[in-house]
Amino acid sequence: MRLLVLSFYFPPDLSAGSFRTHHLVQALLQIAPHCEITVVTTAPNRYHSFRSAASARDDIGRLHVRRIELPPHRGGFVAQSRAFAAYAARGWGLTARCECDAVFATSSRLMTAVLGAAVARGLGVPLYLDIRDIFVDTMADVLPRPVSTALRPAFTTLESFAIGTAASVNLVSQGFLPYFHRRYPGQRYTTFTNGIDPEFLTPLPPPASGPPGRPLRVVYAGNIGDGQGLHTILPDLAHRLAGRVEFEVIGDGGRRADLEHAVHAAGCSNVVIREPVPRDQLRAAYATADVLFLHLNDYDAFAKVLPSKIFEYAATGRPIWAGVRGHAGDFLRREVPNASVFHPCDALGAVEALERLQLGLVPRTEFVARYGRESICRRMAADILAVVQRAE
Repeated sequence: MRLLVLSFYFPPDLSAGSFRTHHLVQALLQIAPHCEITVVTTAPNRYHSFRSAASARDDIGRLHVRRIELPPHRGGFVAQSRAFAAYAARGWGLTARCECDAVFATSSRLMTAVLGAAVARGLGVPLYLDIRDIFVDTMADVLPRPVSTALRPAFTTLESFAIGTAASVNLVSQGFLPYFHRRYPGQRYTTFTNGIDPEFLTPLPPPASGPPGRPLRVVYAGNIGDGQGLHTILPDLAHRLAGRVEFEVIGDGGRRADLEHAVHAAGCSNVVIREPVPRDQLRAAYATADVLFLHLNDYDAFAKVLPSKIFEYAATGRPIWAGVRGHAGDFLRREVPNASVFHPCDALGAVEALERLQLGLVPRTEFVARYGRESICRRMAADILAVVQRAE
């Protein structure tokens, strides 16, 4: 079988989509010894401050990776739209005459799903979609109302085209199911979630005790965008907890400058913002943390999501301090011991949530066993192969 994979991010880029696609591709190669896979992706571009060398073309056994160079960008809707337009144009050229038996597309902002649908229809082969976000829903929260109102009909049509083309749709969060069942009731859905990457399965040592009365070390690692809303919570929170907590933020994104400005304006000396780091260094940063911090902005669309960072954080055994609501909040309360949840953007509620945490190492053995990335990807790979075989 020849499988075409469309993923905007792929290693060595740093993103949840990159890691997810890598492990899924490896699972497919392992369980299907006659499967040939071509990945059409981009050169590393997730963070302006993190660049990792990657060749435009890699051929490793049955895996063929084609990377498309994008114009430089720092995030934001317009810049990301231009970046995707470049990916779509070059991607269409690379795939229009591709010889394949099926297309797999993983998409957070809808348009990779649309590209996958167009390619699959053009080639006359089945499409398996992996949906990591509900773009039409999110757009209404992150864009000005006049803009989102004007764009919504067009993006709803594109969403319908992508979902209607697919032979099967995987939703990364069970919180997405009501939305898709209501709009596309005849589609087949699965819910293979994100999971814990092998790098984080080895237990971390307990955090160093340090001198008595030292401030708690709280680490956040990930994107610094409008979706995370760190600029709306962290300056106030750091001000309230001055002398008690030191924050280290590791990452980059479209709202980093806003966060830096807000921290400076609040006079907070207990917040350090660092550039993104490779995963081996990220593990070392987690090892120094007393508490791991997670936050999503207070948007209705985010009540449906399940952040991939939850799985990585939970595997460390560190206390998790999370400003989330809806499905993510319910998941943490149900599945992750020693996770304290507060309403997004509520600094006072965050302080109260911090007091509820048990400091120290709390192994989450059952969670790690249930949500290992390799196990999830093997099951998803088997489902992809079964769907393709039924469609032939």
